[in-house]
Amino acid sequence: MFKLRRFLKEYKKECIIGPLCKLFEAILELLVPVVMASIIDDGVRTGDTAYVFKMGGLMVLLAVVGFGSALVCQYLASRASQGVGTKIRRELFAHINSLSHTELDKLGTPSLITRITNDTNQVQQSVAMCIRLLTRAPFIVIGAIVMSMTINMKMSIIFIIATVLIGITLYIVMSKSIPIFSAIQKKLDRIGLISRENLTGNRVIRAFSKQKSEQERIDTATEDLAKTSIRVSRLSALLSPATYAITDLAIIAIIWFGAVNVGNGFDGMLSGDIIALVNYMTQILLAVIVVANLVLLITKASASAARINEVFETKPSVVEKHHHNIKINTNDKTPKIKFDKVFFTYGDGDDELTDISFEIMSGQTVGIIGGTGCGKSTLANLIPRFYDVKSGCVSVDGVDVREYPFLQLRQQIGIVPQQSVLFSGTIRDNMKWQNKNATDDNIIKALKIAQAYDFVSKLPNGINSHVEQGGKNFSGGQRQRLCIARAITDQPKILILDDSFSALDFATDSALRKALAENTGDMTVIIVTQRCSTIMHADKIIVLDDGALEGCGTHEQLFENCETYREICLSQLKETEVKR
Repeated sequence: MFKLRRFLKEYKKECIIGPLCKLFEAILELLVPVVMASIIDDGVRTGDTAYVFKMGGLMVLLAVVGFGSALVCQYLASRASQGVGTKIRRELFAHINSLSHTELDKLGTPSLITRITNDTNQVQQSVAMCIRLLTRAPFIVIGAIVMSMTINMKMSIIFIIATVLIGITLYIVMSKSIPIFSAIQKKLDRIGLISRENLTGNRVIRAFSKQKSEQERIDTATEDLAKTSIRVSRLSALLSPATYAITDLAIIAIIWFGAVNVGNGFDGMLSGDIIALVNYMTQILLAVIVVANLVLLITKASASAARINEVFETKPSVVEKHHHNIKINTNDKTPKIKFDKVFFTYGDGDDELTDISFEIMSGQTVGIIGGTGCGKSTLANLIPRFYDVKSGCVSVDGVDVREYPFLQLRQQIGIVPQQSVLFSGTIRDNMKWQNKNATDDNIIKALKIAQAYDFVSKLPNGINSHVEQGGKNFSGGQRQRLCIARAITDQPKILILDDSFSALDFATDSALRKALAENTGDMTVIIVTQRCSTIMHADKIIVLDDGALEGCGTHEQLFENCETYREICLSQLKETEVKR
């Protein structure tokens, strides 16, 4: 929690005035038992009705002023807590977007969603409660003890003993609760993961009739969460009975010893003093109940704050060296993309790519082919610098990609990932992701190249047609073609198609490749695929096998000289079809 204090800097006024208002309310509340004792001893006992009404009016005034002060504090606390919650979410979201793929893979999407929503809400609530109650409750306890001392020093010993016992109880509960609340948040992550998988993979689950097993899976996770929550609830449930028991025993002691003192005339005690002492003990009880709830809330918030800080403390492994565009000097002999002895690994595992070296010239169409898991997508992801190489160098226009600012590098690259992702809005909105100023002519041209204009033009609203979250109102092939159109709308210098033809039929695949060849001009096109027919006509083909470069050349060269490529081709086509 302490590390998140920086978000309170803009709310210093609220954090100072709010508690002061609560302290003022507490002072007025501590005066009430004194006024009540005065009414009993000086008004009721002597039969002075005017005095009773006068002091009764004072009690009403104290209540009204205290209520107004509490409202001001409530307003300031709400303003500060909502502001802090907003700032944390905004900065947390921005920081998550600054992380590289490595850190995002490590933290996990469900966990990040829980942290930016549930965990932030816990911290936000704790800020509001701390402003309202963190100073008031202890002040009430200390003030009640001090006021009891002014009434009777010997009787105040009961207050001190009760307060110490309650403090010990709070410490025991808090120390045992914090680890359990941390475990609860992790179990919430687990439920978030399962829920996300079930919602996104609902059609697959239904296709395999796995509803029952998935229900059992979520039941197990929720039951695990319930058991842990019940465990901490049982521990927390001991807090109120224990504090009530201690306070009730203290009240009994006050009445017992107070009655003895009043009956025997010791220490000049009167009946009103006993009432005042009982009221002060009741105030301590109510304050302690508030503290108990506050302790539980702060305990939850501490666990949540630790998880939020974990994200903030996670530093991106891929960082910019420069924030301003660098100068690029190129000529006809400068490769557009060059891999020079590149090694890459995810984390501390084995190398995913081993000693990869090749060159791609501007305007070339290059295919990358290989078996499943051979590193094709990994290689493509190194070009826009989603990951950094372990050793070696990846360069664009003769400059190491690590020297580029992210914006300068990625503005010249259009990417169509393996998973076709569209965003809610309209087709036009999606087409303008790379360039907000793209005209309708640019969009329509890109749709025609991507073989998407035929079905888009038949929609009632054309390019203004609605796109649901993830593009679920379109088929897989339609989503792929829309993603391709989005990538080429701004005519990038480098176009990376990462297995983007997998959902297309052969006729559409052929028409799309022909349109790309005719309309891309000087664009460098990289096609990652498992279909040899998709890249047979490419200027260069790169063959990967288990992360190693098996061959690099034209279709004819590789079919004659690269056994791996030859096997891939013959497994998909007849030899007469392969020899074009």
